[in-house]
Amino acid sequence: MPVNIFILNIIIPKVVIIGDTIYHYIFYFLWFGLLIFFFIRYQSRSLIEARKLLKEKDLAFNEIERQREELEYKNKNITDSLVYASYIQQALLPSEAYFRAVLGESFVFYNPKEIVSGDFYWISENNNKVFVVAADCTGHGVPGAFMSMIGVELLNKIIIDQKVEKPSEILTLLSKGIERTFKGAELTGKTMRDGMDIGLCVIDHNNKMLEYAGAFFPLYIIRDNKLTEIKGDRLTVGLMTEHLFTNNNLELEDNDIIYMFSDGYTDQFGGPGNKKFMYRRFRHLLLSIHSFPMEDQMMILKDSIASWQLDNEQVDDQMVIGFRPCYGK
Repeated sequence: MPVNIFILNIIIPKVVIIGDTIYHYIFYFLWFGLLIFFFIRYQSRSLIEARKLLKEKDLAFNEIERQREELEYKNKNITDSLVYASYIQQALLPSEAYFRAVLGESFVFYNPKEIVSGDFYWISENNNKVFVVAADCTGHGVPGAFMSMIGVELLNKIIIDQKVEKPSEILTLLSKGIERTFKGAELTGKTMRDGMDIGLCVIDHNNKMLEYAGAFFPLYIIRDNKLTEIKGDRLTVGLMTEHLFTNNNLELEDNDIIYMFSDGYTDQFGGPGNKKFMYRRFRHLLLSIHSFPMEDQMMILKDSIASWQLDNEQVDDQMVIGFRPCYGK
């Protein structure tokens, strides 16, 4: 066989085989390239979506941050206003120094639930008689604080300007005054059911007599280690203008101790079983501390309710007034 034909017979089949292999490689290359293209395209779309979502989240975060700053600003303004309002309310209330100057040995435990309070206390002196008031207005916070200011203003007019001395008459006039104050709301079609529970005692130093009238508020007097309760009428000042309040009279002795209070102390939840403090426990506490100095009594009352409350929210304004009537003025 000629050499040339022999060479051709060997080389041609290899060229054919090599040619088929090249086509396969090209096909695989294109197929692999197509896979890479679609993978890159998918990843690009995912990246675009992720960037879009991230941008939306960033915008949402910025909006939340803006709203948070706006709320903080408004909250600060409201808090600052309430703090300033509390200064005004405190200015209307008698100082403890004035209390001691008029009543002698005394204390006032005053613990608002919020910055301003619906509880208020008031004291005045006229014709050698001392007028002491403890009151709890409807609600607490701002609504209660407005009511307390109305109450203080009406008491000033009735006791100081009009010189009314009988507790039952004072409460009747106070009730009518509150009703007149809210008459305008009724003319606009709105019904106002605002009033106050209150206790008012008048101490006559000349005759060593105590007169007391109350609207749901009792008065406690401790004498010879025994506690006596003078109950108030089951009437709310401002809502019961047609009813007369009961005037209670009691002859005083030198060692008597008197307590007036709102229901915020006894209604506080806490202690074992998360129950109310209750009046029974409160009376027992007063009997156990009444012989201590007044300042010590106030601190014990403060610590006792804090220990009872623990992590519970304060449910209402708290107020307890204690004093030993001071004679010979």
